[in-house]
Amino acid sequence: MRKLFFFLFIAIGAQAQGYKTPPKDIMDLVMAQPTPGVSIDEKGEWLLMLEKSSFPTVEELAQPELRIAGLRINPNNFGPSRSAYTTGFKLKNIKTGKVMPVQGLPEKLLAGSVQWSPSEKKIAFTNTTNKNITLWIIDVATQIAKQLVSEPVNAVVGTPYMWIDDNDIIYKSIVTGLDKLPVKPLAPSGPVIQESKGKMAASRTYQDLIKSSYDEAMFEFYATTQLKKIKVAEGGESILLGKPSIYGIWNISPDKKFMLVRTISKPFSYLFPWNGFPHVIKVIDAASGADVKILAQNPSSEGQPIGFDDVPTFPRNFSWRSDEPSTVTFLQALDKGLGKSKTEFRDALMVTTAKGRELPTELFKTKKRFDGIIWGTKEIAIFFESMNADRKVRTNRLNPSTGAIDSLYERSTNDEYADIGVPVTIKNQFDEQVLFVNKNGELLLESSGAGPKGDMPLIQSWNLKTGKRKLLWQCEDGFYEYVVNFIDPAKLIFVTRRESTTEVPNYYVRDLSKKKAAVAAITDFKNPYAQLEGIVKEKISYKRADGIDLTAELYLPKGYDVKKDGPLPVLIWAYPREYKSAADAAQVRGSKYTFTTINSGSPLFWVTQGYAVMNNTEMPIVGEGGKEPNDNFIPQLYLNAHAAIQAVAKRGIGDSTRVAVGGHSYGAFMTANLLAHTKLFKAGIARSGAYNRTLTPFGFQSEERTYWEAPDIYFNMSPFSYADKIKTPLLLIHGDADNNSGTFPIQTERLFNAIKGHGGTVRFVSLPYESHGYTGKENILHMLWEQNQWLETYVKNASKNAPPAETQKKAF
Repeated sequence: MRKLFFFLFIAIGAQAQGYKTPPKDIMDLVMAQPTPGVSIDEKGEWLLMLEKSSFPTVEELAQPELRIAGLRINPNNFGPSRSAYTTGFKLKNIKTGKVMPVQGLPEKLLAGSVQWSPSEKKIAFTNTTNKNITLWIIDVATQIAKQLVSEPVNAVVGTPYMWIDDNDIIYKSIVTGLDKLPVKPLAPSGPVIQESKGKMAASRTYQDLIKSSYDEAMFEFYATTQLKKIKVAEGGESILLGKPSIYGIWNISPDKKFMLVRTISKPFSYLFPWNGFPHVIKVIDAASGADVKILAQNPSSEGQPIGFDDVPTFPRNFSWRSDEPSTVTFLQALDKGLGKSKTEFRDALMVTTAKGRELPTELFKTKKRFDGIIWGTKEIAIFFESMNADRKVRTNRLNPSTGAIDSLYERSTNDEYADIGVPVTIKNQFDEQVLFVNKNGELLLESSGAGPKGDMPLIQSWNLKTGKRKLLWQCEDGFYEYVVNFIDPAKLIFVTRRESTTEVPNYYVRDLSKKKAAVAAITDFKNPYAQLEGIVKEKISYKRADGIDLTAELYLPKGYDVKKDGPLPVLIWAYPREYKSAADAAQVRGSKYTFTTINSGSPLFWVTQGYAVMNNTEMPIVGEGGKEPNDNFIPQLYLNAHAAIQAVAKRGIGDSTRVAVGGHSYGAFMTANLLAHTKLFKAGIARSGAYNRTLTPFGFQSEERTYWEAPDIYFNMSPFSYADKIKTPLLLIHGDADNNSGTFPIQTERLFNAIKGHGGTVRFVSLPYESHGYTGKENILHMLWEQNQWLETYVKNASKNAPPAETQKKAF
């Protein structure tokens, strides 16, 4: 009767029903309190533990929310409508080992924007309530918190405050009260009109955009702020800095005398979020807020190139040079912003003074797109350049005094084995991070240590004159351990996070300065997931039919015996990734020694329900030479999925006739395609996906070609085009307030209707008030119930008389 009821429920169409909860083992796992977050000061003296918030209720998600200019705003408190919060603070003195709770915190703490002061003697944070967001300070020595300023802050756009030094903080205050809120007219004053006069103006499929003059007024009302400065020790009255504006990016100069700000201007765009609006980049005085220098007046992003290697034609990426008191740097495209154009140089890094009328000067030019810089001294800086087209990244040495450039190292961005790491930095006299150079004139590099055995993080020195690298430390076999931060890079004293398949992640101080290297534990967190103790985890390797090596994380139930228990039903969870080289696609990624943790979207819950679970199952899509990866998308999906099934079937662990496949976002897109084009699976689970690529016509994922350039690719890669072929049971789940570009809820609505219209077996669950990632307690528990019911009905208890996977015919 139970199965009959389930099938009948699917057949009768849409209706509301109460929330359900999953089996106890799943319930206990998802509701388990995770280990605290950790933040350690750079001296290695204090450790801040941040207790994580539990899931908000759906009622909390249902609070008022404005969706304008690419933002989601809580209109009651001038902040974001959804955030992850810290609900408790503890401080641990690393030398004594004593743990002390912070006193004086708000009764119902919802803390965010946690920042150490420059000297790390104080910690600032915001506290959010339904009415306002306030700014607080923790004194590290006394472990006492107090509210810094009585008025609330505005956290609608960007960070709500910033440390200047240990004595001063600048924050954004609310300009107007809710009594001056724009009144929504009963009827519009006229139609909304957009126009194009022959100029190309392609744009991505952004969500939550401005749609009317009322939206414009609301954005301006909530986003406009007044900068104010306050003395941390004294509190009291704040000093106004400049005039109210919509401040996007704002940064203090290394010498603390100036601020680099980006203010948003009108007209507001109806095609881009707020960070694509017209804007002014200027330097203001940090003491008074007075304008010092206008650096750029940039237009809207409308009409700017949108390719993966394209950039705006106007000046971009303004920042301070961290090794000088107040030098501004920015980028200027030399190729009209078009990555596909043929030119010797792509970008120029320009420098200018914070004040005065001197024109900007060119420091150096790049042959690829500029991809970041780490300043050091007047004689050395390291900068990176890369291009998506060839998947190459190059590391260069710059002499800032002369502009001389030496190319040091180049690799494929897909080639993890060749990644030598990133240079270690240290604070300079301005409290800014700059290159660390040891007494031998060498840099230190932190790397993931990727190789055939998986990730084994390491530290190595790099002699730039000889190019030689020397290994100084590496995670030992059997563990996964990586550097969190350096206490003293000269003495090689640093903090690491270490774990293993049986050892909970904890933090350690390693001291390599002594003849016998020392290690000391600074945390002792326990396993929050007792139900997972005893499960078997293994990183398995196997080949697909064309010879490419693949891996997956295989999880088996506690006490499972292949001879006694036989083949298990299988759940494969995956997310496709694109590569330009078969060799790169075949590399081992991640570590086989990580401790098993779980989150609400994980497939690992079903190892407690008697399934063999394959997580992070590799689904590489390769396009070598002149081919793009998506030119052969569907056949490669089949090869990947078939190889994964056979990897467990040949060992007798997995039943090839009882396999489910699932994924989130692009993984959902993959799932629907596998069900449309193969007969490998008994069921599928697709969460928050995009299924009709013509609704994302200016590119998606790693596909840069537009629909009009490659219509066959867009059609053939869309499972919506083959909805009549999807006969394998498919569970579709989507948040009804999805905010991700391209994954509009209508994507799932239309696929559901198409499958239903052709007689397929499909169920569509729309989760109220959920974005691209789900957070509401009731929604998460119901999602897990839905997935469990689907797997139990269509996979675990499915007929075992179906032909094995290797004899089934693929339909592509």
